[in-house]
Amino acid sequence: MWAQAIAAVAVVGALAAALSVAPRGVPSDDSTPRPASCPAGEHKELPKAYKETPRAATGDKLCKALNRPDLAQLLATPGEIATTVSGTSNTAPLTDGKVALPEAEVRFGTYTVNLSATYNELSTAQYVKLMKFGNEKDIKTLTVLGRPAVLYSEHTMAFKIGLGGGGSSGPVEQGPLARTLSVALDRTDRGGYYEVTVWSTSGALPDDSALLDIAEKALPTIPERAAR
Repeated sequence: MWAQAIAAVAVVGALAAALSVAPRGVPSDDSTPRPASCPAGEHKELPKAYKETPRAATGDKLCKALNRPDLAQLLATPGEIATTVSGTSNTAPLTDGKVALPEAEVRFGTYTVNLSATYNELSTAQYVKLMKFGNEKDIKTLTVLGRPAVLYSEHTMAFKIGLGGGGSSGPVEQGPLARTLSVALDRTDRGGYYEVTVWSTSGALPDDSALLDIAEKALPTIPERAAR
């Protein structure tokens, strides 16, 4: 839920394209568009939370897991190519930097997809209870890859920022509806979860089966955290 809101704020709005990482395509002699690729790692020091969380995935790892050649097909939009791809290794808000929260994002012409991992102690069962007090809609519990999971919908947030030229910033507004699949980090559901979130500026959403397909393809490629 936190991850979805943070990701949505970064990409929804009039200046979303300007705030994103530039596509990195393969040089070509023709004008055929090339899909964006994950940015090269900057090798900067990770937040302390990653060192204290054994085998926590980084934004780079999530980016490689999400930016699959068949991602557009899984979204039922075959033929589309990724225009923007990014990965970040941040920490969850309101945790004093103690909870690792890496994210990756792939944007197509139709949909934007975000994959995040939250390494906290919140189980899926507890997460669902919290949703009853939030603004989530269409909540549906299920099992994915043998792990507890939940599907839910929530509005993104949109804002405008003026960048020179006398432009002015606007207030935060309600953005398009997003659909999220939250999956426990492991079968025992001892805390933490992955989230696959999809939204579009038009407000259209793919079938829930698309989120399930993405999770079932991408999550097994992410190293599991160490047992404790």
